Amino acid sequence: MSGAEREWRSSRPLDLHRTLGPLRRGAGDPAYRVDADNAIWRAVRTPEGPGTIRLALRRGTSTVVGSAWGPGAEWLLDRIPRMCGEDDDAAGFVPVHPVLRDAAARNPGWRITRSDLVVEVLVPCILEQKVTGRQARASWRELVRRFGDPAPGPAPAGMTVPPDAATWARIPSWEWHRAGVEPARSKAVLAACRYAGRLEETLTLGSAVADQRLRALPGIGVWTSAECRQRSHGDPDAVTIGDFHLPHIVGVALTGRRVDDAGMLELLEPYAGHRYRVTRLIELSGLPNPRYGPRLTIQDHRHH
Repeated sequence: MSGAEREWRSSRPLDLHRTLGPLRRGAGDPAYRVDADNAIWRAVRTPEGPGTIRLALRRGTSTVVGSAWGPGAEWLLDRIPRMCGEDDDAAGFVPVHPVLRDAAARNPGWRITRSDLVVEVLVPCILEQKVTGRQARASWRELVRRFGDPAPGPAPAGMTVPPDAATWARIPSWEWHRAGVEPARSKAVLAACRYAGRLEETLTLGSAVADQRLRALPGIGVWTSAECRQRSHGDPDAVTIGDFHLPHIVGVALTGRRVDDAGMLELLEPYAGHRYRVTRLIELSGLPNPRYGPRLTIQDHRHH
C-alpha cells in the first residue's frame, strides 16, 4: 500500500528516539513501535481520522524521512517538525548546575515533543494515576487493542490506532474493570471525553489555559495536567508535582539529598519557564534513581 512521503531537515541536531520517547507507553504500546531499521512507527487518531506515520533519520544527518498512511496521513506529515521538537525554544535556559550542564551536553539532540493532540495523550496519563507504570501500561494495551482500529498501511503487526473520544466514552464499566481500571480513573476518562472539544481548543490557546480546563475536570489534578501538557503542548515548564519518585530524583541530582515536592519546586525556581526541561534532563542524565521508601503495591482491581 503506497503512502504519502515527506522529508524535513532539522535546523539542529536531533535525537529522534529520546525526543519522541515520552509518547510511548511502554515497550508493548500498540500505538508505538520501533522496527528493525530503528525507525519509529506511530498509530495516531488525528482530527482527520486514523493515520500511521513512520519516521526515520537519514544516516549521519538531521533529515527526517516521513511516510504516512490513512485519512490522517497529511495531518501527520504536516506535524513532523512539531513532533520532532522544532518549536522547542530553550532560550533563557542556562544549565548552571554541573549535572544539568553535563546532561545538556550529552543530549544535544533531545527536544521537547509536541503531539498536538490532548485527549489521546490525556487518557494514558489518567490511567497512570496512583498505580505502577507496569499496571497502567497493561491497561492501556488491553483497552487500545480491544477498542481501537487497525493501523492503516504496512504498519508492524498488531499496531492499533487508539480510540477517539466518543469511543472511549462508550466503553462500559465492566470493560474498564476487566482492564484493571477502577471507577475513579475510568470516570475521569469519561469526563475528559465529554469535554474533548474544549480540551483540543487549548492547542491554540496555550498551556496555561489547558491547565485551567484540565484541572476543572473531576479526577484531573496537577500531576495529570502536567504530564499531559508536556506531551500535547510541548510545555517546557509543566513540572510534575505529586510524583512518588521525581522529587527524590531531582533532590539527589541537585543537592545530594532527597526532597519533597516543596523542596523540588524551590530547587527548580531558578529555572522557571524550563522546569520540565530540567527534570527531563535529570532523567536523561543516567544518574541512578533513588528507590527509598515503600514499594507501590500492584493492585488488581479486576478481583474487587
